[in-house]
Amino acid sequence: MITRRAFVTMVGGSIVAAPLVGRPQPAGQARAHIGFLGNSDPRSGTEPLEAFRQGLRDLGWIENQTIVIDYRWAEGKVERLPALAAELVQLKTDLVVVAGGVATRAAQQATNSVPIVIAAILIDPVSVGFVTSLAHPGGNITGLARKRLELLREAVPKVSRVAVLWSSSRRGAGGTRSSDLAFEETQTAARALKVQLQSLEIDGPDEFGQAFLAMRSEHAGALVLISNSVLFAHRQRLAAMAMKHRMPAMFEFREYAEAGGLIAYGASLDALSRRAAVYVDKILKGAKPGDLPIEQPTKFELVINLKTAKALGLTIQPSLLARADEIIQ
Repeated sequence: MITRRAFVTMVGGSIVAAPLVGRPQPAGQARAHIGFLGNSDPRSGTEPLEAFRQGLRDLGWIENQTIVIDYRWAEGKVERLPALAAELVQLKTDLVVVAGGVATRAAQQATNSVPIVIAAILIDPVSVGFVTSLAHPGGNITGLARKRLELLREAVPKVSRVAVLWSSSRRGAGGTRSSDLAFEETQTAARALKVQLQSLEIDGPDEFGQAFLAMRSEHAGALVLISNSVLFAHRQRLAAMAMKHRMPAMFEFREYAEAGGLIAYGASLDALSRRAAVYVDKILKGAKPGDLPIEQPTKFELVINLKTAKALGLTIQPSLLARADEIIQ
């Protein structure tokens, strides 16, 4: 059960900016101008970009006709984000759309006047300083962390020791304070469920191999990954390594299961990105960012990769399969 606490779930469309300085811009008139700051590379398919574009089209914003979008891509190099955010601000965009905590921080540091729309992340916006308060506080990370561990234990009933792969704000790989909070809440959930955790903090993708070897040496029976933008960009590699080391793995987003991960439970990135388009539309038509409340996800997905389960020698119980939103054969 998700209780009301300070740890909340931020979704696409949450606004963290000073009052609007761009012009009100109804669709069909002079072109609006927005910036999009991405963590990875559009060719890798790691951004929920098409869902965002479709959301704009549904609202009457046609790219290169009624709206111009300037894209900047960090290509997995988070150290590039501050300079890219500054570039978008210098272009005098009406607003900037970002994905992920590190990109949000870069945009926040680049401007205190241009509206920022955060798309497709789960985060505690108050504790990390993105906003000062919430109009509608609600669900928290603890509920999601416990649910993921419960689902993982259903898929792997005998598991008692679970490795947690993550990057904290003290280290690289795009780690943020939100990752710290997510790990703390996973610890809380593990204690309640009497599951022992093995913490594996990493600096970046170069440490993936070492981390999986440590899981095996410490006899972890399964893996939970706390995702961030850089790890998400390497989801195919992570899924492949989990398979290679025969490690049942729980992820946050369906895209990991589609890449070959065993199971994923979390918010729909496509739904969040489409919702972000709604907020872009409202701001371009004159809404003040400070008047738009932070929202919670409304759609959570359970995706099970049955092909991966069979390769790992796991038999997923029919009761769990029946609750899945999608089963990958």
